[in-house]
Amino acid sequence: MGRQKGEGARSKSRPSSSSLAASLLPSGSAAVGFGGYVGSSRLDSPLASEEFSDIDSEMAQHLKRLARKDPTTKLKALTSLSMLLKQKSGKDIVLIVPQWAFEYKRLLMDYNREVRRATHDTMTNLVLAAGRDLALHLKSLMGPWWFSQFDPVPEVAQCAKRSLQAAFPAPEKRLDALILCTSEIFMYLDENLKLTPQSMSDKATALDELEEMHQQVISSSLLALATLIDILVGSQLDRPGFESITAEPKHASKARATAISFAEKLFSSHRYFLDFLKSQSPAIRSATYSMLRSCIKNIPHAFKEENMKTLAPTILGAFQEKDPSCHLSMWDAMLLFCKRFPECWRAVNVQKILLNRLWHFLRNGCFGSQQISYPSLVLFLDALPPIEIEWEKFFLDFFQNLWIGRNASNASNADQVAFFQAFKECFLWGLRNVSRYCNGVDAINHFRVALVDNVLIKLLWHDYMSFSSSKNEDVVLWRNSKDPSESSTQLVHKRAMDKQNIKYPKSDAQNLGKCIFEILSGIYFLDRDQLSAFCATFQENCLEIVKQTENIEKTENVEQIIKFLALMGQYTVLKDETWPLIHLVGPMLSKSFPLIRSLASPDAVRLLSAAVSVFGPRKIIQELIRNKGHSFGHLSYDGGEKLGQEDFLHIFKEIFTPWCLHGNDSSINAQLDLLLALFEDEYFADQWCIVITHATKVESCGFKTGSLDSNQIAVLAVLMEKAREKLKERKVGVDLNHHQNGQPDHWHHELLDFAAVSVACSLPPYGTSDSQFIRAVLGGSTEDDQASFLSRDAMILIFKDVLKKLRTFIMASSFIWVKDAGSLLAVQAVDSITELESSINMLEAAQFALEVLDGSFFCLKTFCEGSDLVPCLSAALFIIGWECNMANELVNSSYDQSMEITNARMNFGEALLSLRGKISNAFWQSLSIPSQKRLGSILILTIRSAIFKEDKVNANEIISLCSLWMAEVLECLCQDHYQGQNFLDLFLANSDVWPLWIMPDSGCAKRTASFKIKEVSIKTNTSGSHKFVAIIEKLISALGIDRVITVCGSKTLSPTEEASKELATSCFYSRAWLAAEILCTWKWEGGSALGSFLPLLCSYAKSENYSPKEGLLDSIVNILLDGALVYGASGELRFFNVWSISSDEREIIEEPFLRALVSFLIILFTENIWGRDQAVILFGLLANKLFIGESVNAECLRILPLILSVLIRPLCSTVSGELHRDAFPTSHEENQICDTIKDWIQRTLLFPPLTAWETGQDMEEWLHLVLSCYPLTVVGGSKALNLERDIDPVERSLLLDLFRKQKHAAKSAAASQLPVVQILLSKLIAVSVGYCWTEFSEEDWEFVLFHLRRWIESVVVMMEEVAENVNDVIINRSSSDDKEVILKKLEHAALLLDSLRINVARNALYAFSLFSGLTELQNAEDADNSNPLRRERWDLVKDRIVEGILRLFFSTGVAEAIASSSYTEASSVIASTRLDHPHFWDLIASIIVDSSLHARDRAVRSVELWGLSKGPISSLYAILFSSKPVPSLQYAAYFILATEPVSNSAIINKGTTYLVGNTTDNCDIDSSSEEGIQLREDISCMIEKLPYEILEVDLVAQQRVYVFLAWSLLLSHLLSSSSSSPTRERLIQHIQESANSTILDCIFQQIPLELSSAYSLKKKDIEIPAELLEAATAAARAISTGSLLFDVESLWPVGSVKMASLAGAIFGLMLRVLPAYVRQWFSDLRDRSASSLIESFTKSWCSPPLIADELSQIKKASFADENFSVSVSKSANEVVATYTKDETGMDLVIRLPPSYPLRSVDVDCTRSLGISEVKQRKWLLSMISFVRNQNGALAEAIRIWKNNFDKEFEGVEECPICYSVIHTVNHSLPRLACKTCKHKFHSACLYKWFSTSHKSTCPLCQSPF
Repeated sequence: MGRQKGEGARSKSRPSSSSLAASLLPSGSAAVGFGGYVGSSRLDSPLASEEFSDIDSEMAQHLKRLARKDPTTKLKALTSLSMLLKQKSGKDIVLIVPQWAFEYKRLLMDYNREVRRATHDTMTNLVLAAGRDLALHLKSLMGPWWFSQFDPVPEVAQCAKRSLQAAFPAPEKRLDALILCTSEIFMYLDENLKLTPQSMSDKATALDELEEMHQQVISSSLLALATLIDILVGSQLDRPGFESITAEPKHASKARATAISFAEKLFSSHRYFLDFLKSQSPAIRSATYSMLRSCIKNIPHAFKEENMKTLAPTILGAFQEKDPSCHLSMWDAMLLFCKRFPECWRAVNVQKILLNRLWHFLRNGCFGSQQISYPSLVLFLDALPPIEIEWEKFFLDFFQNLWIGRNASNASNADQVAFFQAFKECFLWGLRNVSRYCNGVDAINHFRVALVDNVLIKLLWHDYMSFSSSKNEDVVLWRNSKDPSESSTQLVHKRAMDKQNIKYPKSDAQNLGKCIFEILSGIYFLDRDQLSAFCATFQENCLEIVKQTENIEKTENVEQIIKFLALMGQYTVLKDETWPLIHLVGPMLSKSFPLIRSLASPDAVRLLSAAVSVFGPRKIIQELIRNKGHSFGHLSYDGGEKLGQEDFLHIFKEIFTPWCLHGNDSSINAQLDLLLALFEDEYFADQWCIVITHATKVESCGFKTGSLDSNQIAVLAVLMEKAREKLKERKVGVDLNHHQNGQPDHWHHELLDFAAVSVACSLPPYGTSDSQFIRAVLGGSTEDDQASFLSRDAMILIFKDVLKKLRTFIMASSFIWVKDAGSLLAVQAVDSITELESSINMLEAAQFALEVLDGSFFCLKTFCEGSDLVPCLSAALFIIGWECNMANELVNSSYDQSMEITNARMNFGEALLSLRGKISNAFWQSLSIPSQKRLGSILILTIRSAIFKEDKVNANEIISLCSLWMAEVLECLCQDHYQGQNFLDLFLANSDVWPLWIMPDSGCAKRTASFKIKEVSIKTNTSGSHKFVAIIEKLISALGIDRVITVCGSKTLSPTEEASKELATSCFYSRAWLAAEILCTWKWEGGSALGSFLPLLCSYAKSENYSPKEGLLDSIVNILLDGALVYGASGELRFFNVWSISSDEREIIEEPFLRALVSFLIILFTENIWGRDQAVILFGLLANKLFIGESVNAECLRILPLILSVLIRPLCSTVSGELHRDAFPTSHEENQICDTIKDWIQRTLLFPPLTAWETGQDMEEWLHLVLSCYPLTVVGGSKALNLERDIDPVERSLLLDLFRKQKHAAKSAAASQLPVVQILLSKLIAVSVGYCWTEFSEEDWEFVLFHLRRWIESVVVMMEEVAENVNDVIINRSSSDDKEVILKKLEHAALLLDSLRINVARNALYAFSLFSGLTELQNAEDADNSNPLRRERWDLVKDRIVEGILRLFFSTGVAEAIASSSYTEASSVIASTRLDHPHFWDLIASIIVDSSLHARDRAVRSVELWGLSKGPISSLYAILFSSKPVPSLQYAAYFILATEPVSNSAIINKGTTYLVGNTTDNCDIDSSSEEGIQLREDISCMIEKLPYEILEVDLVAQQRVYVFLAWSLLLSHLLSSSSSSPTRERLIQHIQESANSTILDCIFQQIPLELSSAYSLKKKDIEIPAELLEAATAAARAISTGSLLFDVESLWPVGSVKMASLAGAIFGLMLRVLPAYVRQWFSDLRDRSASSLIESFTKSWCSPPLIADELSQIKKASFADENFSVSVSKSANEVVATYTKDETGMDLVIRLPPSYPLRSVDVDCTRSLGISEVKQRKWLLSMISFVRNQNGALAEAIRIWKNNFDKEFEGVEECPICYSVIHTVNHSLPRLACKTCKHKFHSACLYKWFSTSHKSTCPLCQSPF
C-alpha cells in the first residue's frame, strides 16, 4: 500500500493481477468502462441481475467476472467462457448474447491487449456456436464489431477479422451485414468520437492509461468510419476488402444514402474533423487524414465555399506534419483535395501557407518519410494549377531545398534511390511542362536553359565532382546551409561559402551519377540543344584535369569522371545509344589528346584509358582522328565506315606503342593500362607482336645475353603483371577460347621466352625489377593462378637455374647434414655449381631465386610429370627452412664476419619459411606419386642425416626438431595410410648406426627381425640411436601406435593404383621389432621405456583399436625372449629381493633384452592385458627351453628366475583369507606347473648346503629359480600373510627340507660370510617363514631369529658408526675447513654403508615383519601352548630386534641432524644415502609404527645416553623435515613425535621452566606472561617465524608440506594435553601472541572455496572439486576424532588433493583447539569476498560438528554447585547459565552463531535479581570476555566464569584494570598489590598497563609501583 500519486502517474490503488484480488470487489459495484456508457447513462444496471437468472449459472458467473478490473481475472473468465461455449448448445448460448453484447462493447476498449485478443477469440467461439440465432442481436453487436476490425495492435485486429469472417465467411454476407446495420454502426462510431478521457472510466484508472485508451478509440473509430464510407458510398471497384463482389447488393442504394447523410452530419458536427488534427497522437492525425480523404472522395459537395477558407489552409498547409507515420494519408488527402478542388489555391496565402512549409518539409528530408513523400512530389507538381507565382524561382527553390533535404540523417540506401528517382522525374517534368508557365519560344528556351544551368550543372554536376575517392572513409560533400529568406540565385552562387562537412555513403556518388546521366538522356531526346551547356562544362572540366600536374584534388576529380564514363558505358551498351560518345566524350578527347601525349600525366592517361575501355579502341581512335591536326599523318575519318585494320594497326604501332612503352616513372603504369586497353580481340596477335618486338628491341639487340637493360625489364615486368590482371578480369562463364587474349597460350612469344630465360640465368648483381619480371611471366603466385606466359621449355630452364642457385646456397652450409641433403638434389641437365665470387654473391643469387619462387611456385605443378625438378625444388625449400630452425638453436659467442653471414643465412631461411607457410598441404598432395615419393625420400634421408651426424646442437633440440620435421613430412605428403607407411619404412630403414639391437627384415611381408650379434656389443651406447628412439617416441605420441608400430590396412582409404602395386603384399603387418628396439634402448632423452613408451603401449593394448589377432604383443615377447637367451650370459644378474622387482630394481638388470622382457611382462599382467592362459603358455615355453636334451640350458637358467617372478602370480590361484591351506592342483596345466616346480626343488636339494658353498656349479641359479616360484607381497607384517600362491603338502615338505638342510649343515664361517650365501639364505628364510611357518619347530624359529637378529644388528652397528663418524666430522672440524672439505668428509663417512649388508638386512626385516604378524595372529586366536609361537620367550628377542630397528632409525636421523647443523648441503649428503634402498627404509618405518611404547622409550633413552651432539627429538625432526625425504620414514618420525613418550618434549624447548607433566592441575601460576614458553627451534621457524614468502611457493612445495606437518604436531600436542593444564594455557597464550597467522592464509590457498557457497545453498548441479570435498571431509573428521594421523599418513605421495585434505584437517583442529586465534585472524581479513567464502565453508562443514560437540560437553559437564546451573538447547544452539546466591541471581544466555567459532558467541542477560545495573553489566562483560578469549571448549570458559563469581562472593577483590577476579586469558588471581592504595592487580594486566601508558605508576593512585 502507498499514498496516491498524481494524475500523471499510475494509481497504486488498482487491484493486483490475481483473481483473488478481483473477487474481493463487491458484486453489485458498477463495472465502469468507456464501453459501458452511451453518453452518460449506463445501459444495463437495473435489470442485469434479473437477466442472469435465465442463463446457465456457470456462464453467468464468468460473465460477472468480466466486470472485474484486473486483467488476469478477465483473461481467466474469457478462457473459461470460451471452453463453455464449445460445450453448450446454441439455445443456451443465445440467452447470454444480450449480456455478452454489453460486456463485449466494454472489453473492446480494455487497456490490456491480451484481454482484447481473448475477447475476439471468445466472440469467434460464440458466433460459431450460436449460428443463425445471432441475427436477432446483430444490430447491437455490429457497431463494436466493425470498430474492432481497426484495433491499433495488428494481432488483435487479425483476431477481430477472424471472428467476423467466422460469422460471415463470404464477402457478400459481410457487406450485407454492414448494409443492414449501417445506422447502428454510424451511431456507435459517432458516440465513440464524442468520448473524452474523463468520461471513459472512474478516477481509479491512471490518467496515462486513460489518455492512451482514448487515443486508441478515436483513431480506430475514425479509420472505421472512413472505411465504412468508402465501402458504402464509393464505387464498386473502390470498396476496400469487397473488390470481388460483382453484383450490386440489395438495399445498397438505401445504405449509400444513409451513409452520405450520416457522413455529412458527422462532417459538420465534428467541425470537419479538424480538431482531431490538433491531437498529439500521430495515430489520430493519420486517421483524420484518412477520414478527410474519404470525405473529399465520397461527399465532395460537403466542401462548400464557406468552409473552404478553413479547410484549404489546413489541408494545403499539412507539410508541417512531422511524424512520418501520418505522411501517407496526408499525401492521399492533399493530392485528392488539389485534384478535386483546383480553385482551393485562391483561399490560401501560397507563400506563407504552402511554399514556406513545403521548403521546410523538403529541407528536413520529409521528416523521415522519404520512400512515401519523394514519389509523391511529381504528382504534387502535376496537381499545381498555374497560379501567379514566379515559376523559375519556384523550381530553383524547389530543387535547392529538395537537394538539401537529402542530407537527412539515418537515410537508407532505399531512401537515396527514391530521392534521386524523384529528383530526376521532377526535373524532367519541369522541362517537359514549361509551356504551362511560360508563353513563347524564347521564354520556354530561357526557362530550360536556366534550369539546366542552375540545377543540373551548378548543383548536381558540381556536387558530383566534389565527391572524395577515399577508400577507407565515407565520401564527403561540401554544401551550404540555407536560410529560407535567401533567393535561389543567392543559394546557387553561395555554394563556395558557409561550407559544412557532410558524410555520405559511397553509393551516393553512383546514384548521383546515374541520376545525372538519365537527366542528360532525357534532355537529349527532349531538346538536344539544351545539352550544349553541359557538354561545354564537361569538356572544360576534363581539360583542366589534363593541364594540372601534381594535384590530389585533380586525382579525385579524375576518379569521378572515370566513374561517370563507366556509368555512361553501361547505359550506352544497354540502350545502344551513341550520343554520349559523339557529343560528350569524343569532342573532349579530340581537344585533350595532344595535351595528354605531351604532358604524360598519369591521371590524364587514365582518363583516356577509361574512355577506351568504355567505348572501345577503334571508336576512340576514330574520334581522335576526326580532326586532322592531331599528328595522325594522312589519316582521316569522316564518321562513316569503321576504321580499317591496316590504319588501326599503323596508329597503334607508330603512335601508341612507342608512347606507352617509354613513359616516365609516374605515368608508365597508366600508359601500359592504356596500351592493353587498346587491344582488339581480332587484332590481338598482331598487336602483341608489335608490343613485344618494341619492348625487347630485337632489331638492335640481336639475341645477346643481357641485351635488355634495367628500364626495359622494369617496363616488361609491369606490362606482364597488368596482362595477368587483364586475364584474371575475364568473367566466369565466358568462353575464353573465342577471345584472342583469353588463354595464356595466346600470350606466348619466342622473344618473351628469350628475355625471361636471359634474365633468370644471369649472374649477380640483379636489377630491382628482374625477379618481378620473371614472376610476372611465370605466374603461380597463388594456387588458382597457374597460367604462364612462357613456353614449357623456357619454364624448365628458369626453374633449373633457380634450383642451381638454391643448391649452391645449401652446399655452403656449416651443417654436415645440410650438405648431405644438397648432394641429393642433383638434377639431370643442371649445370655444375658455379663458383660465385663470394658468399655475398651466393646469398644474392639465392635471394633472387627465392623471390622468383615466391611469385611463381604454384606453376611448378603444371610440369611435374616425369621430372625431378619439382621434388628437388620442393625439398630445397624444406631443407633451407629446417637449417634455419636448427640455426636458431645455436648460440654464437663471437661476432665477426662469419657471424654476419650466418645472420644473413638465417634471415634468408626465415623468408623461405614464410614462403613455405603459404603453401598448403593440398598442394604437396596434389603432386604426382613419383614426385611425392622422390620428395619424401630426400626429406627423410635428410632427417636421418641430421639425427646421426649433427653434433653441434643439443640432443634435446635435435630430437624436438627432427620429430617435428618427420611429422611435417607425413602431414604434407601422405594422402592415405599406405603412403604414410612407405615413408615410415624409409625412415626406419636399417643402416650401420640404426637399429642398435634388432635388425628388421623389411623384404619379408611378415617383417621378421634378427639380432645384431656381430655388429653391436651389449655394452654399446650410441647417442644417435638414442636420439632416434626419442624421435620415434614423439611420433608415436603424435600419430599413435596403430600408425607407427601396428600397421594395418585402412578401412576407409584405398591405396592409389601405383601404391597398391608396391603394398599388395604388406597391407597387414606390425613393427614388433621396433617396439622391442625401443624397450631395449630403455632410456633416452626426455623419456624411457618405463615412464613413457610402456604406458602408451599399454593404453593401445586396452583400446578398441587393438586386436589380439594382430599378434603384436606375442611378437614383441618372442623377440625379447630370443634376445635375452642370446645375451643371457653377457650381463651380471642380481637377485636381492624376495618379492617381484619394482621399477627401481629393474634398473639393476644390465642385460637390455632381459630388462625389457621383464618390464614388458610386468605391465602386461599387472594391467590385465594378459591373463593366466598366456602365462601358462609362456611358462611351458620357458620350461621346455630350460633343457636341451638332458643338459641344462645355462642361458635360460640364468634368466628364468626373473621372468618366473613375474609369471608366477598370474599362474597362481590364491583364495584370500585362507592361509596355507593344502591346495591341490585342479587342472592339467596346474599339475604340470606343480610337477615342474617340485622337480626344480628336488634338483636343488641335490646341491650341498649354502654353508658348504662350492664355485663352478649352478647352485645359485637353481636356488634363485626355486625361490622365484614363491611370491611374497612387498609389504611385510600381517598383510604379507595373504600369500599369492597356495601349495600342496608335498611341495611344502620339499621346501621345508630345503630350509632345514641349511640349518643342519656343518657351519663354515668362511662360506657363510660370502655375499651370495647371505643373500640366498636370507631369501630362503623369508620364503620358508611365509610358506612353511605352520611346520616350523622351536629349533627352526631359533635358527630364523638368530640369523635375523644378526643381520639386523650388523646394519644397526654400521649405521651407528656412520652417525659417530658424522658427529666427529662436525665437532672436530677446524676453522680452516671450508664447505667443500666438510662435504667430502661426510661423503667419506657415508661410504661405510654397505649395500650388500643392507640388502640382506632388507630380507631379514621382511622375514621379521612376517614373524611379528604371525605372533599377533596367534595371540588373537585360541591359546595353544603347544604352538612354538605362543611361548613368551620370543617376546624378549622380538623387543630386542625392534629396539635395534629403532636405534637404526634414530641413528640415521641423528646423522642427518648433526650434518644439518653445519650446512644445508651436508644434510643432503646423509639423506641421499637412504634413497638407494627405499624398500629397506619402508620396512623400517612399518615396524617402527607398530612398535610398542616400551621399545620406543628404551630406544629414546639409549640415544640420549649415546652422548652425540644431537638427541633423539632432533633426529626425528631431521627425518621429518629432511631435504631428501623418504615418505614412510617421515610418517614414522611424525608418529613418534606425536605419541608418547616423545610428544611431551617434542614441542616445548627444554629450557622452558614449565613442561607438560611437571605441574599439576591445581597449582596456581602467577608468573607474568612475558616469562613465556619457548618452542623448539625445529618448529619455531615454521610457527613463529613463518615467512610471508610461503604464500608464493607452489601448493605442493616441500616447504609448504613441512609447515603443515609442524602445525599438525603442535595441534596434536595441544589436543593431547589436559584442558586444565597450566602449561597448556601458557602454550596457547604463547601461540595467540607469537604464532604467525600466515598459516591460515596458506591453508585457504590449498582449498578452492569458490564453490563452497554454492554447495551450502544445496545447488546439486554444482560439481564440487576434489580438493574442496577432501578438505571439507578432513575438517569434519579432525573435529570429530581430534586426530590428524589419518591425514598425515595418507599425505604421501604429495598431491594437491592430499594437501587440501591436510589443510582442511588442520583448519578443523584449529577451530577446535585455537578458536580465538582463528577468530582474530578472521576478523582482521579485509577481503570481503574471501571472508565470505571462508565463513561459508566453515558454516557448511566445520561449525555443525563443533557446535554439537560444544553443547554436548556443556551438557555433560558437572559444575556440582547448588548456586549454579546450566541448560542446553540444541535446536536453538543456546546455553542458559543461571547463577544464584542468597537474594541475588542472574541468567546469562550464550548463543552460538551458525559460523561458530569464526563469529563470536552472543551473551545476553535475560534476568537479574538483586544486582545493580553496573555490576550486571560488569558480569556480563566478564562472561563475554571469558567465552571469546577461550581457546578451547566453552564448558571450560563457563566454569572459569563461575569460579570468578565464587571468588568475588568470597570477598576476593577484582582487578581494577579488567574488572575480573580471574584473568580472562591466563586465569590467574590478582596478586600484585600497590603499596599505597593496597589494590591488587593481575600481573598480566599490570604489565599491559605499564607497556601502553609508558609509566610505572599505579593505575588508581598514580603512586610509583
